[in-house]
Amino acid sequence: MGELARVGVVGLGYWGPNLARNFDAIAGAELTWCCDERDALRERLAVAHPRTRFTADLDDLLADDELDAVVLATPVPTHADLAVRVLQAGKHCFVEKPLAQSVADAERAVAAARASGRVLMVGHLLEYHPGVRKLKQIADSGELGEIHYIYSNRLNLGQLRADENALWSLGAHDISVILHLAGEDPYELSAHGESYMRAGIEDVVFAFLRFPSGLAAHLHLSWLDPHKERRFTVVGSQRMATFDDMDVERKVTVYDKGFDQSASSYGEYITRAGDIHSPRISNAEPLRLEVEHFVDCVRSGATPRSDGESGLRVVRVLERLQAELERSRRG
Repeated sequence: MGELARVGVVGLGYWGPNLARNFDAIAGAELTWCCDERDALRERLAVAHPRTRFTADLDDLLADDELDAVVLATPVPTHADLAVRVLQAGKHCFVEKPLAQSVADAERAVAAARASGRVLMVGHLLEYHPGVRKLKQIADSGELGEIHYIYSNRLNLGQLRADENALWSLGAHDISVILHLAGEDPYELSAHGESYMRAGIEDVVFAFLRFPSGLAAHLHLSWLDPHKERRFTVVGSQRMATFDDMDVERKVTVYDKGFDQSASSYGEYITRAGDIHSPRISNAEPLRLEVEHFVDCVRSGATPRSDGESGLRVVRVLERLQAELERSRRG
């Protein structure tokens, strides 16, 4: 490969133009192709990327021997099949989250990456957010003590969807972060949801995960809520910490709160509420950091932080939680 990684973006709807903008802006990549079957979307984006070739046919990208990598920002049901095509054509592949709608499809994509020897990376964007990286660093350092539980809130009075529920639309974000923070996979899962706006499509979901180490996690996902929240809370035996993506000034906050054993009475505990501090967090755009990481992996052959195996673990949890939603659904 030459000095630049030549990249093509497929799918120019909501998220594709953001990916195209970033790949066109970084030093290590060249945005060679953009692909979408809709004429109006190609024409609109062509103005911003005059040096890029535009096409309605993915085969044009796969037939280009000089193209190194294909980025998929297509509808979720197409992710696995298109990723397999891209990898079998000998191209590196970045696919937006989730990797697939089923474990079987995600496993096909991972197998295709293994067989081709090409990079497969899943766009679990929050794993590249400087605030999440800082939260992970704090949790791993032992500063919080033993981690007891993690919970996430992803809430909004948001867009109602007909094609996916709140678990798949919102939960893919939070599950990737919880697995990243936990460093292990859950062995017991439960989920309950309610479909208030569209029959059979849960707009509010509560999920609970138990991990082998004793760690527990809870997710509250909803697009039917008065609050707009994107927050993770990590509760440890010594301290507690939050990542709040809606807080402009204090993305990460550490609370010196917990229970200390009383020196005067054996077996009794007293609460401690000490200092609160917020470490400095880089304001770098998470998407820029994510695409730079992909390009670095393409050029060096390194394994991405959110590789195919990581994406598969997220789909495993999503699929098991979906089964729990269906099992616990109101009759």
